Amino acid sequence: MLSQQALLFIPTFFLVSISPGMCMTLALSLGIQLGIKKTLWMMLGELTGVAVVTLAAVFGVASVALTLPKVFIIFKIAGACYLGYIGIQMWRAKGKWSFSIKHTNNSEKKHLISQGFVTAVANPKGWAFMIALLPPFIDDQLALAPQLFTLLLIILSIEFCSLMLYATGGKTLANLLSKNNNISLLNKISGGLMILVGVWLAIS
Repeated sequence: MLSQQALLFIPTFFLVSISPGMCMTLALSLGIQLGIKKTLWMMLGELTGVAVVTLAAVFGVASVALTLPKVFIIFKIAGACYLGYIGIQMWRAKGKWSFSIKHTNNSEKKHLISQGFVTAVANPKGWAFMIALLPPFIDDQLALAPQLFTLLLIILSIEFCSLMLYATGGKTLANLLSKNNNISLLNKISGGLMILVGVWLAIS
């Protein structure tokens, strides 16, 4: 049975997770480009990144990391360049998908996983947010491990549902636009969103 604090955490994190952000924009972009099934690879990386940030925030690693802004700057600029490069590749693909629709090979899977992970971990605001959000929902009088497990389960479940919602929206948009077989336009929309995530990450 969930504790009262865990129950209060659910609507709090849901409002945060469902709001448009870098990871949700990435899910929308890949939903357009690849559909829901293949976007799951990105979600795997993103959820892993969210778990890392959550655990780091609870154990105080995040507060230490935020005192080293140069590390974050290097990491997020590298991540932004990587996402921007992928976006440009999508934008420039004409008449064909930049990723294979019928088959996603191991290299593409690694790219998708890394896109999700980098986007989740390289955002300093995500670290700062977890530091501010989690402590009020942890009871010092109770064992940490069960509380952390419960909160992490809630976070990953809600985040996954939000990612699925945005990816589904992207897939629906792709279905509407692809009726005219205009793959080039879809590539530009998807690539533009990916570039937006990269720029967003760089200036955050």
